[in-house]
Amino acid sequence: MKGTDSCPETVIVSACLLGVKCRYDGSDKLDRKLVEKLKDCRLIPLCPEQLGGLPTPREPAQITSGDGFDVLEKKASVVNSGHKNVTKNFVVGAHETLRIAKITRAKKAFLKEKSPSCGVERIKRHGAEINGSGVSAALLMQEGLEVFGV
Repeated sequence: MKGTDSCPETVIVSACLLGVKCRYDGSDKLDRKLVEKLKDCRLIPLCPEQLGGLPTPREPAQITSGDGFDVLEKKASVVNSGHKNVTKNFVVGAHETLRIAKITRAKKAFLKEKSPSCGVERIKRHGAEINGSGVSAALLMQEGLEVFGV
C-alpha cells in the first residue's frame, strides 16, 4: 500500500476496508492500518457493486477476460457464479463512483485489491490472482485519480 503520510483531503475508500459489511458474502475487510493512516482525511466510503444495484450478499463475480479496462471498452464481461452477466451493474457502479469522486473533489482512492470492481493491480479469475484492474479502479485511473490498492 502506497500513499501519503498525512491527508488533509477527501479520498474515496472501498467501504469494506472501513468495516462496512458490503462484500459479496456480506462480510467486510476492515483494514485498521489504513483507517489509522487516513484518520486525518475526509473519507468517502463506497461500494461500486452496491452503487451498481447489486444486493449484499450476492454471488461472487469475475471479469471473463482481460480486466476492467477491457470491460469499459466493451471487450470483456463480468459474470457471476450463477453465470448471470452483471457487466451493466459493474459499469454503472464504476460511473457512480466516479460521479461521487467528482462531486466531492476526491483526487485519490484506496481500493480493495483482487476485486472485479476495486482491484488496482490484481483481480481474481477462476480462483487465481492475476494482473489486472477492476472496473471501477480502471475508470478512476482513466479519469486521472491517483488509485492505491490495499
